[in-house]
Amino acid sequence: MSVSKQYLKSRPVCKVTFVVSAAEANEVVVVGDFNEWNPEATALKKLKNGNFKGTCEIPKDNSYEFRYIIDGNYTNEQEADGFQWNDFAGTENAILYV
Repeated sequence: MSVSKQYLKSRPVCKVTFVVSAAEANEVVVVGDFNEWNPEATALKKLKNGNFKGTCEIPKDNSYEFRYIIDGNYTNEQEADGFQWNDFAGTENAILYV
């Protein structure tokens, strides 16, 4: 799994690319503060090499909690910028700083 960031000079957003290695999975989505935790908002596309990849523009100068849903199971980005405890879910969420 990985997250890469590309800051745009022309607009106050960051293009964030999410890559998840999940060759056996059928569906991977990313949910978080930036898409109102909507599992239909940011589906990642399965590549021929088995990875799932997707890019979204996220307003910069903020931090966002997020998680992946891989075939219905929530998981964190291991290389996240940080982690934050979530009492509602009873687990940690990954943090993205942009």
